[in-house]
Amino acid sequence: MSRRVALRSAMVMSPDRGGIFDALLRLVRFGLGGIAGTGQQYISWIHERDFIRAIEHLIARQDMQGSINLSSPNPLPNAEFMRQLRQSCRAPIALPATEWMLELGAIFLRTETELVLKSRRVVPTLLLQSGFHFNFPK
Repeated sequence: MSRRVALRSAMVMSPDRGGIFDALLRLVRFGLGGIAGTGQQYISWIHERDFIRAIEHLIARQDMQGSINLSSPNPLPNAEFMRQLRQSCRAPIALPATEWMLELGAIFLRTETELVLKSRRVVPTLLLQSGFHFNFPK
């Protein structure tokens, strides 16, 4: 019987241009890095190096199968996530985005507000149980 693995990935935080991290930093630098909606919704993420290491770990561990979450073990509420981004960029101003503002922005970006407003508190239980250690857990 062959092994079956389904990977579910959180947002991959990479410094590469055009990625989600680049887009979030741009918002912060323009003073738009405040909370989205209530700010209580969780954001699951993973550092790019941990993402690659997790894939390598899964390839090496032939005993692992099923649905595997590729995410940091420490998801954050949107308000805290954005606060940390602002702090790292030394951006003191942060305008919040209400739900109607996000709806309007989603039209222009051809996306869905669900990607921002829906809570995703994902924890990589199987990865952790298999002995994987994150270099960037926070």
